[in-house]
Amino acid sequence: MTDPRPLVRSLSAPRSSVERVLAQFRALRRRLRERARALALVAIVFTVLWFAGGLSGALALTSFLLMAMVVAGREPAESDGEKERSPDVEPRRRGGSGGGNDREGESWRLIVDAVPDATVALDHNFNIIHFNARLEELFPNIRVGQPLSQLSRHPELNAAVERAVTANQQVVVDLYERVPVERRLSATISRIGGREIRRGLPFLIACFRDLTEQDKLAQMRADFIANASHELRTPLASLRGFVETLQGPARDDPEARARFLAIMSSQANRMTRLIDDLLSLSRAEMRVHLPPRGIVDLNEVASYVAQALDPVAASSKAKIAVTKAEGPVRIRGDRDEIVQVLQNLVHNAIKYGREGGRIEIAISRVLDGSPPRPRVLLAVADDGQGIAPEHLPRLTERFYRANAQASREKGGTGLGLAIVKHIVLRHRGELRISSTLGKGSTFSILFDEVGNRS
Repeated sequence: MTDPRPLVRSLSAPRSSVERVLAQFRALRRRLRERARALALVAIVFTVLWFAGGLSGALALTSFLLMAMVVAGREPAESDGEKERSPDVEPRRRGGSGGGNDREGESWRLIVDAVPDATVALDHNFNIIHFNARLEELFPNIRVGQPLSQLSRHPELNAAVERAVTANQQVVVDLYERVPVERRLSATISRIGGREIRRGLPFLIACFRDLTEQDKLAQMRADFIANASHELRTPLASLRGFVETLQGPARDDPEARARFLAIMSSQANRMTRLIDDLLSLSRAEMRVHLPPRGIVDLNEVASYVAQALDPVAASSKAKIAVTKAEGPVRIRGDRDEIVQVLQNLVHNAIKYGREGGRIEIAISRVLDGSPPRPRVLLAVADDGQGIAPEHLPRLTERFYRANAQASREKGGTGLGLAIVKHIVLRHRGELRISSTLGKGSTFSILFDEVGNRS
């Protein structure tokens, strides 16, 4: 007689597979039900970020789905049977940092950490319960448990937070700061969920966006247009006049044509220098808030610039002398920018100094300040006619010239010292100008030497 057991096993196999699938489905449904609050919180946070403009719609949806998969797919820390066998589980959870559900607390903290803008989570008392790394960059003294009013004392921010409690939409406010640096922040405050207070979960989310660089770009574009249009008007008018003359009365005059073409070339070169200096100034202004990270030896830079500009000085019958300090003199800096500073200062000394005069580049270590501290001094001195005292405070302004006519005749753009000022500011240095009529001028820059910072 045939054994019926294999047949019974084969008939029961599909049933077992179906039961396993149903069991997995029930387990997934149970996990989703247990994590419903966490998934709702994830959806709310990404919706807020989408409306605030921190994330695009596609990125917000993708991020939500990925986070939802992480939340829904995580295995429970304990099974139901283990909960029954461990009567102390609930007391441990109630006493934990999350307050209600540790997985929920971990999930929303991960979301705050991933937000591209500086973000802080507040409880119903407006105390800080979590923040991401980008907020710490804006407010280095922030700490958990601190009231938001201590983080920023802007009345507009505190008023916006109070409005967000009862508002049905986000509250946006602009914050202007003057110290320690000038900057503009845009803050977006949103209430999470309803008005009920849920222990361990954030009540308000505040996102901060630094608009300082955006404002600087807009201001730079406006300044570029205004200054460039003003400075380019004269050479363009000259070029247009000479072109019309060459097309008309001087069409058949070889001598006039040669003279006019030389002037046109000079005006075109002037416009090229002006545009180059405007671009250099824009780059210097863009990076003035970013301290350089390289190391520069001032003795080496002084020798390099003196050698590079020696032919230019020789054409004016001037001589460049370099006085170096003992040993390497290293500062924290960008070599190309330090070279540009020294080239601008030496160029000015050649152009406005005495013909056949002497230009000295000196590197030394000095004690400066109160109380005195060791610093490095880079000085460029000439023996020219000097500068009147009333002009000294304004020399570093854009397009300011002590003698506009002489500056234009010598090819100056009025931007060289403005570039020097912004590069020195970026290097956390100090520019000093002294001059005596009939004796010459000295441009000095003080830096902190690497290893001697106080």
